[in-house]
Amino acid sequence: MDYYDGTFRRRGAWDPDQQHNRCCNGRLWFVRDVCGIICAILTWLLILYAEFVVMTVILIPSPYPIYSYINMVIFNVLAFLAISSHLRTMFTDPGSVPKGNASDKAIQQMGLREGEVFFKCAKCCSIKPDRAHHCSVCRVCVRKMDHHCPWVNSCIGENNQKFFVLFTLYIAIISAHAIFLTVNQFAHCIRTEWRNCSTYSPPATVIFLLFLTFEALLFAVFTMIMLGTQLNAIWNDETGIEQLKKEEARWVKRSRWKNIQIVFGRFSLAWFSPFTRPMIKTKHENYYYSV
Repeated sequence: MDYYDGTFRRRGAWDPDQQHNRCCNGRLWFVRDVCGIICAILTWLLILYAEFVVMTVILIPSPYPIYSYINMVIFNVLAFLAISSHLRTMFTDPGSVPKGNASDKAIQQMGLREGEVFFKCAKCCSIKPDRAHHCSVCRVCVRKMDHHCPWVNSCIGENNQKFFVLFTLYIAIISAHAIFLTVNQFAHCIRTEWRNCSTYSPPATVIFLLFLTFEALLFAVFTMIMLGTQLNAIWNDETGIEQLKKEEARWVKRSRWKNIQIVFGRFSLAWFSPFTRPMIKTKHENYYYSV
């Protein structure tokens, strides 16, 4: 994604002032927040635990090969999409505004008419586009910032909202799938000998299944709530911060279908892919970029 601020500096270029949220010589967005990094690693570990229990405790020992193969494919594909969505959310610039671009020269180049005003962030000294908010964790202003999520170690903003929605969607689906598999496994073990329904001892099997059930229920409820919140925000073109602050809409209201297309693009299977992003050209005051 390329866009240019009032100083005509290419935003993709390495900015030494943004080392806090950049890595790989500025090529990737990565917030150096200890809490966020721990939460992100914990998310991966919980997904890997679910993978371990589903595969080694439930599906591989199952006496029904067709049932096992079908559910292996479904669970692993969804887990891959969930992790990919998580990584895309975490390593995609959410729409940061260059720090320190509110210089006198940049303001003059904006060509403001007499009486025309602009917003300047006192915390990062940047010219704020409309609907941008400052994130104290990322230490920059983010366009259409919805919230900062420690579980993906990043803000949810204009450029990565699609990936976050997909992450919550796929986690909710694999959580429901895991609950279905554990309930079936409990029923199978009760009907047969506990020693024969798993390669592990009966106490270990029970502990594995109970912890997976608890994890799946917790993740299912949490991600479904987040998914509903995000879809409502996209549908009404109002971010979480704007809803919380009850900000009056100063922007042009579009149709609800257009709001969805802004985030996901034109309807296609690419909506559900974490490897594509909508190709829609948008224009903000003094900020031009293609998503």
